[in-house]
This record gives sequence, C-alpha cells and structure tokens, in this order.
Amino acid sequence: MSSSERQFTQLSSGISGLDSLLRGGLVEGRLYLVIGPPGTGKTLLGTQFLEAGLEADDDVLFIHAEESAADLLANTAELGIDIGDATFLDVGPDSEFFEEAESYDVVKPRDVEDGNLISDIREAIERVDPDRVLIDPITHFQYLEPTEYQFRKRVISFARFLQDRETTVLATKTPSNQMDSQLRSLSDGIISLSYGDEKAGRRIRLRKHRGIGQQDGSHGMEIRESGVEVYPALEPARRTRSFDPTQFSAGVSELDSLLDGGLERGTVTILSGPSGVGKSTTATEFLASAAADGSPALAYLFDESIDTFTHRCETFGMPLQRLRDEGTLLVEEVGSLALSPEEFANRVKTQAGERGAELVVIDGIAGYKNAIKHGQDDVELRRRLHALTQHLTRGNTAVILIDQRRDVTGLHEPTSENVSYLADNIVFENYIEVEGELQRVVGALKKRVGGFETVPRQFEITADGLQVGDPVSGMHGVFEGVPEQHGDSDGRSSTR
Repeated sequence: MSSSERQFTQLSSGISGLDSLLRGGLVEGRLYLVIGPPGTGKTLLGTQFLEAGLEADDDVLFIHAEESAADLLANTAELGIDIGDATFLDVGPDSEFFEEAESYDVVKPRDVEDGNLISDIREAIERVDPDRVLIDPITHFQYLEPTEYQFRKRVISFARFLQDRETTVLATKTPSNQMDSQLRSLSDGIISLSYGDEKAGRRIRLRKHRGIGQQDGSHGMEIRESGVEVYPALEPARRTRSFDPTQFSAGVSELDSLLDGGLERGTVTILSGPSGVGKSTTATEFLASAAADGSPALAYLFDESIDTFTHRCETFGMPLQRLRDEGTLLVEEVGSLALSPEEFANRVKTQAGERGAELVVIDGIAGYKNAIKHGQDDVELRRRLHALTQHLTRGNTAVILIDQRRDVTGLHEPTSENVSYLADNIVFENYIEVEGELQRVVGALKKRVGGFETVPRQFEITADGLQVGDPVSGMHGVFEGVPEQHGDSDGRSSTR
C-alpha cells in the first residue's frame, strides 16, 4: 500500500528532527516506547510531545510516578517548555507512605495497589478524554503484574482502551531485562536514546515504526536551552540541479592554468599537503575570488580561529571582512566537540540552501574528525562527511576539503589515510629541497572534469598572497621531495 493510500493521521512529536526520522510524525492512536538509560532525555522528549499537543489545542494527560507535578513544571519551565495546561496524574507514592509504613494483612499488596492504580488511570482518562498521554515511566505497570503473560494482557488491554479513543501514548522506560521484550513487541514505535562520553555525545535511533517505517541508523541528538533537538543523518539526495561544469577561478592566472581554468561546480576537491605549506591560503584565494564575483561562499574552520584566519587573509590583501560584511562570504569557526556530525551536516545544508552557496570550504578533514562528536569509528565519520559532500555537489555546489598529510617532503600518499575516495579532484602542495633550501610546489593528480597540467609549479606565499611560477621543468624526483636537474645530450639542463 502506498503512503497516499494509508489512512493514518500523523501528529508532530514536538521535535522537527524526530518527525523527520518518523517519516512525518507519530501515528494517532498508537503506543510509542521511549527507552534509554537515566539522563538521556526521555522525560524531556515526552514533555515536548505534550507541549506540541497543547499548541494544537489537544487535551493532554501526564501520568507520572517519579517526580511531582510541581517539579516537572519547574524543570520544563527552565527550558521554555510550557505544559501548565496539561492534566497531571501522580501515581507515585506520597511522603506519607514513608511515614506510615502501611501493611496489608488479609490481601496481597499487589491486588490493592493494582486496583487503585488502574481505577485512577481509567477515571482520569474518562474525565479528561485526552488526545495525548505521557506515561513516565511505564515501569509501574510491570511491577504490579506477577508474570509476563499478565503484563502483556494488561498492556494490550490498556493500548486498546486508548486506541478506541484515538489517544496517542508515549511511554518511557529505563532498559532492564524484566519484560523489556514484551514492551518492545507491543509498542507501535520504539525510540531508543543513548549517551556516551563527551566525545560520543547523545544519540537517537528508531528501532521500529509500525506501518510507516523510519529512517534507520544512529542520529545526532542534543539537549539545549530549548529542549531536545534531533539531527537526522543526511540521506542520499537526488541531484537538484543539472550538472553545470562552470569553473571557479582562483584569481591567480598560473594556478588557474594548472587546473585548466579552475575548479568546476558540482565537484569535490581535496587540497592536500603538510602543515604550513599554504593549503588554507590557496583555498582562500578561491573563496575570495568567488565571493568577489558575487557567488556566495561558505567556509568552516576546524583548525584556526576566525580572528587569525581573517587577519592572515587581510595581510595578504584578501578583503575577507568586507566580503563577510557584504554577505557574499560566511566564515564559521567550529568549536571542539560542539557538534555531532549530523548537526554539522544539517547546519551546512541549511546555510548553503538559505544563501544559495556555490562554493563551500571545510578546513580541514583532520580537524573535522577530531572536533566533531561521534559515537562511531573514523570509517563512519568519513561516511557522514561523504554524505554531506554528495548533498552539496548534487545541488551543483563546489566543495574544497583541506587535508593535512604527515610527510613534509615527498609524496608517498596523495592524501591522508582513506579519504581520496571523497574527491573528484586532488590538488597537492608540497615542500621540495633545492640546493639545501625548502621550496613549495603545487600540482594536480586527478581531475574528473577537464584537463590539468601534469607538471607541478613552484609557488610562494608573499605579502600579496599566492604567487605561482612556471612549471618545474628540467627536473626529476620532484615527487620524492629532492629533485635533481637533468641535462640534454650536450650536458645542458633541459627547459622543456
């Protein structure tokens, strides 16, 4: 059955990123389980679900057991979440339970508490007739049942009772072995939350969404001043524009000649080289040239502050501050462990879309891997970066990734480990030793669209910026880092 033929009504969870993972939102009249260790944001996510209902003029019921209504209202108010118009049903013990130490001599405690709990919940639901219910946590139900069979019957009957009223239920639970499998089986959707160390950050994963489906995989999640924020991983996107190989010029004629005119839109270029060789300066030449021509450009800095980047570029005569003030160039500094890979990708996607960016520079790959929070290995993190570059290039945006190699001279590997597959173009910069002096060379190893010069050129970084010279001809061993001149048949050096 196609999505257009389904009769489901979907509701917002109150979190736009979560709605995206749910392929449109929660299904009305169904039971969803939010499961995760303490402190992962289960209750907070649930209160945003209730607030979204109140904003839609729904009646909402909050069944809570571990925190008082006063504490819940105070905690959510601190984050700007207003659930003051919700109906609260406290099914937890009050302070008198500790003081009086009640005992049951004739009947089992479970029988008395079970009856009280169920009658209280039924009465509240019949009185409020809620559109949305949050049960935080649902553990109280399982504690009252002697067997998994009884617990399963209780949850099924409760879910059907609410479904008949078209009530949507969110229930929270801390993972345990006791009856978890029953709850997972009976729930129409499972939202799993986790939290590692500072480097891993918070993660969210949808394990199930009956009848609708979900975006699989692990996704970014943050708890910020406004509550829970969810950042879905970018999915492969179709090309939104026809491929247009119009070139970006560096504004340096010799460098443009090396690249047969420049770098094409809709391609990814890896600019690789050792530390200090001039990669960022070269990328900035493209940024400044594009922005000056009226092509919106973005730069994300992982290895340098905005202040030093701007000062250095202004020293070279690149008017970065003016271009930023005019709005054709956006430069952002990304702090260490500030963002998940999904949040960073969504930020770039949003800013590129809003500004109509035609060139994006990420400086650099190593800084990205060190600064971005992630719960996966480097392979998964590179996949996230690949998905971002694919999204940009399918919108015909050019991307430059700056990659730092470890070797100072020589070209043992064109890029750092396992990143060359990201590139349509590979431009390298390197040091060479000529008569005991370190000099710089720039060359191209790969270019999918158009040609390029196969002989590197020497270059310098001067007070006027990048100065690129003639091809390094008449030498061999340039790629080894210690070139030697070779002569013709008369013993003279060749100038081919």
